[in-house]
Parts: sequence; C-alpha cells; structure tokens
Amino acid sequence: MPLVLIVEDEEPIRRFLRATLEANHYRVKEAGTAREGTLLAVTTYPDLVLLDLGLPDGDGLNVTRAIRKESRTPIIVLSARGQESDKVAALDAGADDYLTKPFGVGELLARLRVALRHAAGAGGRPRGGEAPPYECTLDGRTLRVDVSSRLVHVTDSDEQGVSRNRREVRLTPMEFKLLAFMVKHAGKVLTHQMILKEVWGPQHIGDVQYLRVYAGELRKKLEADPAQPRFITTEPGVGYRLVESGDGVG
Repeated sequence: MPLVLIVEDEEPIRRFLRATLEANHYRVKEAGTAREGTLLAVTTYPDLVLLDLGLPDGDGLNVTRAIRKESRTPIIVLSARGQESDKVAALDAGADDYLTKPFGVGELLARLRVALRHAAGAGGRPRGGEAPPYECTLDGRTLRVDVSSRLVHVTDSDEQGVSRNRREVRLTPMEFKLLAFMVKHAGKVLTHQMILKEVWGPQHIGDVQYLRVYAGELRKKLEADPAQPRFITTEPGVGYRLVESGDGVG
C-alpha cells in the first residue's frame, strides 16, 4: 500500500482526498502547512506527495524545491491556479505533474498510478542508468524505443491482434536525442523550456517554435495520424508528454 502525503490547508479537501485514497488502497499522511509538509516529506518517506500551492505559511513552489533537494519522491500539484505560467513554474520547480481544481477522481487516480510507475522504473534502470526499452501499444500500433541500442520500431497489428508491418524508424540524431529524453521521462509532463535546455542547450531555451518543428517531425514518423497524436501528446501551453510505457490499450 503506497504512502501518499497530502499537503493541503483546506480540511474539507484533505478529508475528501483521504477518503478517496484509502478507498483505493493507499495509506495517507496529512499536512496543513508548508513547514509541516516539507518536514513530513523528508522524514516519513512517502511514495508520492499531493501538494497544494496556496499554503498559509508559504508557497507550494518552495515546498517543491525543498523536497527536490532531498529526494526524487513524485510530486503532483493540485491547485486552483490554472494559468499556463503557474503550471510551467510548478513543473520547472520539480513537480512531476499538475492537476487544476476541480478535477475528477478517475483522472487523479490515473495520474497517481503513472507517477508511481515512473518512480519505480527510475529506481531500476540497468547498466549505468540507461533507460530500459520503452514499449507502448495504442490502437493496434506499438512503439518500441531501445535507447541503449538506438533502435526505434513501429509495429501495426490487425483486428485479431496479429502483428503486421514491423519497421525500423530512421531518425536524425537530434530527433533521436529528443525522443530519448522523452523516453527517460515517459509519463511526465515536460515543459518547453525543460526540453530545450536538456536537448539543445540553455542558449535555445526560448526557441519554442524550433521544438514544435522537431516534435512534428517525430509525430510524422511514429504516429498513425500525426494530426491526432496518441504517443506524443501536447499539454497546451506547457509542453509535451510521452505516454507511459505499458499504458496503452490495443
């Protein structure tokens, strides 16, 4: 039973979250302030933190930064702040995901499962931190990326699930570098600035259009319908997300 730390100053919301999580087999700890939340995050070793940004004694962004100095515990921000700049700031501070209030229980639980799977995968990478092969199937199409061997394959399946037309996808060095970075963080929201800094370098941090061009080229090579991408999804105004490995349904 994973342990979830809720850092939220509104007691009715804490009660709702506790009841929802416990009904779905999570253990729960609670904090109502930034100070208490930061302390519990680094002393009780939760598997995941649900964090509100508007706390009475401090900003949740500072709590995120403080936790990140000590651990890689997944952090999902739950906030009424729905502006693009708020989401980008939280993700750049170290949050793994961002949900705007009000949100659905189903979506919340799905985001928890993805964050916990990603954390478990990050803890078990083979050979010097290399990412394990990424494989995901959506609508009868399977995308497989082996970062260590630099091989990318797409396989289509028929209505009976029989694999057809397996092909290797040839990518340019920069396209592969972009895809490899997404694979490393599969399931997480990656901001434009985060991707540009890590893939192209700090001098390109403002070249968002440059990134859109490369993301578009990847989609042309990987997606069945690049205009309606399923593997590389857009987080409007924020960045991109590669669907978590194994999350797909054929």
